[in-house]
This record gives sequence, structure tokens and C-alpha cells, in this order.
Amino acid sequence: MKKYSIFLLIVIFFSSCKENQKGKIESAQNIEVTQNAKTQEPHPGKVIMERECYLCHNPKAKMADRFAPPMEAIKRHYIDSTVSQQEFTEALIKWINDPETETKIPAAHKEFGPMPYLPNREDALIKIADYIYNNELERPEGFEEYFKSSYKEGTGLEDCNCYGSPGPEKVYGTIGMAYAKEAKKALGKSLTKAIQEKGTVGAIGFCNLEAMQITDSVSLMKNAVIKRVSDKLRNPKNKATPKELEYIDWFKEVVASGDEIEPVVETKDGEVSFYYPITTNALCLQCHGTPNKQVLPQTMTALNKLYPNDMALGYDVNQVRGMWSIEFYSDK
Repeated sequence: MKKYSIFLLIVIFFSSCKENQKGKIESAQNIEVTQNAKTQEPHPGKVIMERECYLCHNPKAKMADRFAPPMEAIKRHYIDSTVSQQEFTEALIKWINDPETETKIPAAHKEFGPMPYLPNREDALIKIADYIYNNELERPEGFEEYFKSSYKEGTGLEDCNCYGSPGPEKVYGTIGMAYAKEAKKALGKSLTKAIQEKGTVGAIGFCNLEAMQITDSVSLMKNAVIKRVSDKLRNPKNKATPKELEYIDWFKEVVASGDEIEPVVETKDGEVSFYYPITTNALCLQCHGTPNKQVLPQTMTALNKLYPNDMALGYDVNQVRGMWSIEFYSDK
């Protein structure tokens, strides 16, 4: 009997060890799953959609500021139980590459006009379509009630003036601003890296050789002409036209008055011209501030060598250094 009891205790002990080990493994697996969920990269289609499509289809925009229906409204008109992912993807690609094509939301098309033509890679559109088709989309507050009361099922918004058209100037202003921010981001990232690696003097060489190449590459990517122009030149290639000089002077007055800055947008024969000021900050003054004060002597030596006719000095913070001048097509 005593031997049996000892044997039973041994069995219980090892069984307990196995259960504990199993519990530890399951716990480790759960932790791994949780960690993977936390570190999981966002869907690439979602990233592209929020960066590109939300310029006009942002679900968080106020009613008066919306340029187009939110993506959830588009999804509901293009996808039902009979539409496959392949069919939706093909319809999305066709629509974006040819905004004049037949739409399933004719009243929205009538209200806002055709979507401005924006060049998009097909692989990016496939990723966007995959995300829209297989995921819940963010919706504006009160969307369900508004959708039910405003939309007639299957009619495509015939009786709905749902979103309030802000006019093409505001739409194109948003697009132009996005292009300017993209170019500014690319330039700022490279300039900061150059300053960190080579110092301010070394960064002057970067500006001299690479700055225009960067804006040209963004121009190519966006199918636009993106320029930085100024009335006080450093690089002669940045010389403003007489018309651009007038806008620079006007922006100087706006900035000095403290009024809110709005871009200037002009449209003619399907072409859009966008203008927005470039203002200085503390970082700019290392190369554009007062000589031998913010601009150190060694920096001045480098500037004089590369730009003997330099006029881009003497600035303080929050002054108009120049202007973004961007041209793109409103449609094909």
C-alpha cells in the first residue's frame, strides 16, 4: 500500500509538471500572438488610401469641407453580394484612370464634377481595392442614419445633395497643398540628414547639387511641375516670374498681418496653377539669417563660393522666403 502511494505521488507530480509546461507553452504562444498583433504592419492599401484618397474622401472632414463622398459611401454603391473582388478592382482601376467614365453615383458626379485625374500605379490601386473590399472602413459620425435618410437604394444619390460642393478651387488647392507637402517632406528629410552627417557647411553642397533633383523627382511622381521660386535669389534657377513676384508680395502682406494663409489657385483650359508661400523657421536661419550672426563665418565662406550673387540672406523667422509654384492638370 505504501509503495502504491509513493507511485501515485510520482505520477501526480509528473502530470503536474506536464500541465505546467503545457500552460507555459500556451502562455508563451499567446504572448507571441499578442506581440505579433501589436507589431503587425498596417495593410498597404489602407496606408495608400489614407495618404492619397483621403485628400478628398476623408471621413473625418466636416460636412461643409468635404470634397467628395466618403469611401464608405463609394464602397456601398460599388460592392454588393453579387460583386466579386476582381470585378470591384477592375471597376476601381477603370474609374480612377478615366474619371469621365460612367459612375454608379451619378448625383455625386454631377455635384462635384469628375474626379481630378491623378496618376496612380495599378499595383497601388489593387492594394487599395483589396483593403476596401475586405475591411470595414472608417465612417463619418452619424453616417448610417444619414445614409438611410439621404440615399435611395439603387438610385445613386439622385435626390441627395449630401456633401456640399466646395468648388474646384478648394479641391485643387488641397491637391496642390498635398504636392507641396510631399516635396517639402522629401527635401526636409534629405536636408536634415545632410546637416547631421556633414554639418551646415556640408549641407550647402547638398542644396546646390540635389535640392532641385528632389523636387523634380516628386514632380515626375505626381505628374506635375513643382517649383520653389523666390524674389531674393540664391540659385538663379529659382527666379520667380513677374506674376509669381506679385503673389510673393501679396503673401508677405498676409503673413505680416497675421491673417490665415490660403493658397492661390487658378484654372484655365484644364490646367491648374497653385501658389503658396514658403516661410522661414529657426533652421532656415543657419543659411538665410543675418551674416556672421545666425549665418556663421565658415557658412558664409561656403555660400560666397557657390553663390557669388547670393541675395537670400537677412531673414528672420516666419518671413516669406519664397513660394511654391505648382502646375498640374485638372483632368486628362
